[in-house]
Amino acid sequence: MPGMRYQLNRSRGATRITPEKWLAVRAALTDVRDRFEAMVADADPRAMATADWTVMDTAAHVTAIAWLYTAMVVSDDTPLPIPDFRGVIRTTTVDNIHGGLNVQMLRGYGEREPGAVLTRLHSCTDEILRLTAGEDPSRTFSWLGGSRLPLAGIMAHLTNELLLHGRDIARSVGAPWRIPEEYAALFFELFLVEIMRNGLGALLDDDRPIRPGRIAVEFRSAYTTPVTMVLDAGRVSIEEPSRDNDVRVYFKPATMSLVLFHYITRTRAAMTGSLRVWGRRPWLLMPFLRKVRLP
Repeated sequence: MPGMRYQLNRSRGATRITPEKWLAVRAALTDVRDRFEAMVADADPRAMATADWTVMDTAAHVTAIAWLYTAMVVSDDTPLPIPDFRGVIRTTTVDNIHGGLNVQMLRGYGEREPGAVLTRLHSCTDEILRLTAGEDPSRTFSWLGGSRLPLAGIMAHLTNELLLHGRDIARSVGAPWRIPEEYAALFFELFLVEIMRNGLGALLDDDRPIRPGRIAVEFRSAYTTPVTMVLDAGRVSIEEPSRDNDVRVYFKPATMSLVLFHYITRTRAAMTGSLRVWGRRPWLLMPFLRKVRLP
């Protein structure tokens, strides 16, 4: 893809994948899947869950991800259930995902009948859990934009998709929905930290000039191991916290997920005490987040 600047893996931080977190993310996926299915089964399938998607569009989106993952967790060469989708995955970035991959994924998986969608979601998640039982959770796979995501990160990503889109559906139909801090912490550590450790590829590439210099942002919460994310001349890596970090961020994981995916603003999160920023150069958080961002 023209203009892509593939980022090398120069991370010095330790992995956040442990046997305990591997078991925890597998249990979380099952729990959230079951809650999601029960809620969707009782919802009006034609209700608008977002500005553009109905309840069943939203459920189909998550189901399509799970369907693709049944092949992706096997190997980078396993044929995907949606034909010709490997190229779409390779050229997807944070900035084009909504108009590209998400649209084509919903076209590739066109089922909207509630029973059929929920049956496939259940069978696909069960298949993923079966295929990965006994596997090394740190084994990496090719993911969006040429990034490398470990198996534990794939589990955490799918769990997070169910959590956030479950929230969309719940708010539209007036159903209760909870995002446990422990589950959001697994997304932060097993997905965000690990994809930065293993290589982002072109996932964060854009046409803006590369900002020179280094920005080190330390993240801490009651549910995660402290970690520093570093942006240095356009490259993102992971390090262990140190005294010379520019910015320090305290966060509650569920709130952090909602902020990163633009459900709530950083100002609102800060006002509730769920997000606090300090350090020797806290103003550098803004240029950091212009580069290190989610869709």
